[in-house]
Amino acid sequence: PGSAFPQPLSLSSAGYCKVDETPKGWFVQYIDRDPETIRRQLELDKKKKHDEDDEERAARFIEDQVRRGKHSKPEEESSLYTELKRDSEEPVTFSLKSLPSTSVGSVPGQKHILSTSALEAVGKKRKEILSGQSEANEKIKKKKTSALDEIMEMEETKKKAQRNDFWLYPGIVVKVTTNRLGEKYFKKKAVVKEVNDKYTAIIKMLNSGDKLRVDQIHVQTVIPVPGKKVLILNGGYLGCEAVLQSVDEKSFSAMLCIDSGPLKGRVVSGVAYEDFSKLL
Repeated sequence: PGSAFPQPLSLSSAGYCKVDETPKGWFVQYIDRDPETIRRQLELDKKKKHDEDDEERAARFIEDQVRRGKHSKPEEESSLYTELKRDSEEPVTFSLKSLPSTSVGSVPGQKHILSTSALEAVGKKRKEILSGQSEANEKIKKKKTSALDEIMEMEETKKKAQRNDFWLYPGIVVKVTTNRLGEKYFKKKAVVKEVNDKYTAIIKMLNSGDKLRVDQIHVQTVIPVPGKKVLILNGGYLGCEAVLQSVDEKSFSAMLCIDSGPLKGRVVSGVAYEDFSKLL
């Protein structure tokens, strides 16, 4: 009676212990208030609840499968179920294997099939979108090209209707066609260095390096071998650089492939000899 040891009920009311009175005496369980211990206990409780939820889902899944089996196979003999019995106070235990995490109501073996189908659907949709974008871009590109072609054709027609009577441009190669400048220059080639006005130019002889002033009536254009670059001097493609593709000696014309500007790559036929000349 004179002991200072606290009574169990007082410890319980103070929250230090969990106290139960049994036939064998008082059962005292210490309550650990350490924050780390409390945190671990909360995690264990959470895990326990999660496991119980998994077991409930598994049980519902099994019941659903049994129900589906009964509906899909009515001709099979029905299973005989008996009342669950147990001896005296023997505990009832269940052994359930953990199931893979799947959506409720899904059938085992269909996960991969569904995933593949979903991926195929997504892939097909993506291809359709990309194809649509590609077609749209192609239409826009063709529309722009068509519009550009129309503009260039209009310009070409306009320029053809307004042909120039002068054709000298710096950088082209010409051939001297008069002997008035001297016999040593006759039928020799030169490069146009500068154009003083529309009809006269300073040329530099390729063989001697001599410089002469000539009128365009005293020189002519030079046709190179196929594959060489030329400059178009008149008509709708005036000022465009091109590559000589072939010549037609019967019509005194050539086929050129435009090599500069927005029309690069376009092949033009029937270009007269006097409308283009070799570029140095």
